[in-house]
Amino acid sequence: MHVWLRCFLIVITAVGLAACTTTSRPTVQATIGAIEAVNADNIEGFERVIEPRPFVFPADHGPHPTFQTEWWYYTGNLTADNGRRFGFQLTFFRRALSPYPPARESAWATNDVYMAHFAISDIDGGRFYAFERFSRSALGLAGASGDPFRVFLNDWSVEGSGPQGMTMRLRAAQDEVALDLVAVNSRPPVLQGNAGVSQKGSQVGNASAYYSLTRMISNGTIQIGSATYTVSGLTWMDREWGTSALEEGMTGWDWFALQLESGHDLMYYQLREADGKPSPFVGGSLLLPDDTVIILGPGDVELEVTATWQSPKSGAVYPAGWRLRIPRYGIDLVITPALQDQELPTAVVYWEGAVDVEGSMRGRGYVELTGYADGQ
Repeated sequence: MHVWLRCFLIVITAVGLAACTTTSRPTVQATIGAIEAVNADNIEGFERVIEPRPFVFPADHGPHPTFQTEWWYYTGNLTADNGRRFGFQLTFFRRALSPYPPARESAWATNDVYMAHFAISDIDGGRFYAFERFSRSALGLAGASGDPFRVFLNDWSVEGSGPQGMTMRLRAAQDEVALDLVAVNSRPPVLQGNAGVSQKGSQVGNASAYYSLTRMISNGTIQIGSATYTVSGLTWMDREWGTSALEEGMTGWDWFALQLESGHDLMYYQLREADGKPSPFVGGSLLLPDDTVIILGPGDVELEVTATWQSPKSGAVYPAGWRLRIPRYGIDLVITPALQDQELPTAVVYWEGAVDVEGSMRGRGYVELTGYADGQ
């Protein structure tokens, strides 16, 4: 469950489908045509997620061009040999402008726009670095394939190898920051929702195909300035595609991905209504140490905000501490940001960052918070 729709509105209107790289918010000059291009109602000809279907790997790591939107989401917590701690985010988004190949013969013609976000949290150094890129799937500027698995935007990429493409190499570099990581999946894919169908609204087809690789053993390097750190830790991959959007009255969402020392992996999200309360569309999963998957629905999770933080840049007030309880399984967690300021100053401002987990279980994870910044 991730930020994307308004990002693509800005992609199309601000960069006019031209290849570009940016680290700041582009000036937006929206047009009716651009708004229609990314409006969730403009879905004629696109396939929708209606019912469960088999997942096949590595093919499903790759693109699904008959659907309007999809994303590849990687987050993780890493520790250097010298004990220095980092968090990272590397995400790729694809948005189709139409379900049909472009009619023009130009090499620049495309019906797919790509966007990517790359962020490093230098937790011990107290610094957060975030970058954003946009491009079209033409002339080798951006794209994706399933077998072999690869998704890329310029020189930011994820490439799969090994059985079912479950060993993945993540690479991104910009300015003084770089990530080069090999993440090896260690647990069965978790099919979120109803056998991989995650319902996001009341309408039929307002859903995504959604699976997670919750515990990828990761090793590689992080570079900040002239210093290179050899790092290891855990990566979480979320993979979704579909033709849907937030329904009227939804203002954003909160998403948690937690890897616990006990061997439990927990994902939980809640869509928020205009009054800030959770909508009926909440859900998640609890992966037990023996790889048993428990699907979580309304009423299973109790989430309480225990602290807030106001961004000095956007002025947004975000939750900055939580108590998450799953009474049926005796789980009672205290979740705290590892670094307060992990707000991405990208086309759509949102908070996504590394967190610490204490309480009945200990661990680390990532949290995403959207819809809190003014106008987002």
